[in-house]
Amino acid sequence: MNLDRRAAGVLLHPTSLPGPHGIGDFGPSARHFVDWLQRCGQRWWQWLPTTPVGPGDSPYQSVSAFAGSPLMVALEPLIQAGWLPPPLLPPGGFDERRVDFAHVSMWRMGQLRAAATGFFTRADAVDLQRYAAWCRASRGWLDDYALFMALETAEAGRPWWTWPEPLRRREPPALARARQQHAAEIGFWQFVQWQFDEQCSALKAYANARGVQLLGDLPIFVAHHSADCWARPDLYTLDDDFQPTVVAGVPPDPLGPQGQRWGNPLYRWDRMAAEGWAWWTARVQRMLQQADAFRIDHFRGFAGYYEIDAASPDARSGRWRPGPGRALFDAVVAALGVPGGLPIIAEDLGFITPDVHALRRALGLPGMKVLQFAFSGDAEHEYLPHTYEPRAVVYTGTHDNDTVQGWWAAAPERERRFAGTYLACGAHDVHWAMIRAAYNSVAHLAIVPLQDVLGLPGDQRMNTPGTMGAPNWTWRFDWHQVGDEPGRVLGLIAACSGRGPFALLGVGVPAKGEPARYD
Repeated sequence: MNLDRRAAGVLLHPTSLPGPHGIGDFGPSARHFVDWLQRCGQRWWQWLPTTPVGPGDSPYQSVSAFAGSPLMVALEPLIQAGWLPPPLLPPGGFDERRVDFAHVSMWRMGQLRAAATGFFTRADAVDLQRYAAWCRASRGWLDDYALFMALETAEAGRPWWTWPEPLRRREPPALARARQQHAAEIGFWQFVQWQFDEQCSALKAYANARGVQLLGDLPIFVAHHSADCWARPDLYTLDDDFQPTVVAGVPPDPLGPQGQRWGNPLYRWDRMAAEGWAWWTARVQRMLQQADAFRIDHFRGFAGYYEIDAASPDARSGRWRPGPGRALFDAVVAALGVPGGLPIIAEDLGFITPDVHALRRALGLPGMKVLQFAFSGDAEHEYLPHTYEPRAVVYTGTHDNDTVQGWWAAAPERERRFAGTYLACGAHDVHWAMIRAAYNSVAHLAIVPLQDVLGLPGDQRMNTPGTMGAPNWTWRFDWHQVGDEPGRVLGLIAACSGRGPFALLGVGVPAKGEPARYD
């Protein structure tokens, strides 16, 4: 499995990339970032989910588990193809440091609609054939998704369970009429997804050719208002009116006395098993088309998941239920014929019981270690680097954490003293000290958010769990912030720790029996 190689990478969602069109995408800045990773000796680029964003602009509450985010489709290739004229930016342009999702979405969707019109009226025969072939190959998920989005547009964004009864119950005559009535709108959504796949595939090829692999992110649950839930309501715990009877979440803990009520409908695992786990096989296959490996969010839900009554306002009254366990993963591996097993990182953070660790180890999957959590206990804390096993992925923090500098500023005095002693650092260099500790650990893979490479304060974090809307998910950077020094230092640390080319040190390799010279 390619996760066994000692390596390092950077966590940066593509929406955080610089660019002129209001949000990061698969355009020129993505290739520039790949080049930067290569120069810094980084072999992985980790993303958050690339599915369409949902409520609160979160990539973890999407209208589809299979579709790509239209906001990540770069406009430059559409212009180069002759389908879209160079766009005029809105008056005042866009914020270069934050994504204004409402403003950006409206403008960019207008550009994509113009590009689709250009494609269907001016594309040559070769491109039309490629588009048609892709639509046929993607039919398993694309047909329901494109129709769902066309109907959502026609229904002014109302959730699918409020649509006219023949449509929400998917009566075949009603679906056939809808496909005919909304053919142009369906074509638009198919075109956008085709371009997402084309651009994602091209970026993956560009990265792989430069020794950089892509690490995706797969949320365990899907949103209630989603094409997946509408297409197969029988696979979810819904009543006769398509409302969830129980929902997903996590129980109360010291950080949240009421727990977290996520609200996602829960799976009918028995029905998925009866179909040979076909839905999960298709989902994993789709993920591996877009990335070289991926992280499964909330892996513990496959061992045991927390069930909350849908009528409950919080997570205090929930209960644990057994998950599908190894059977799901064995079926996916067998169906896909993946040599050496699935290239998956198991997100095993939070309330973790022995059965979760047992499942992860039985599957041979690496778990996660977060350095910011390491200093709340004693010298045997499982997140301290000297306690790691090689099959692990160490992070300074994740998208849900504060930046290292923000963590240091807010940490209790005891944790700061412990961290400062363990890492031999202070406020000015704690981010580099954590990066060195992660890279020097025995964990096969070390991942660092770009904010920590740049030493940014807490107001530059990506997300604060339990909160909705801006500034969550809106963070962007520009190349002036990066400069030359952070990448140079990151490359030196990667080289010294055996995670990047030793040549980055610029010292050469001594002949056998001769001492190395560093002057």
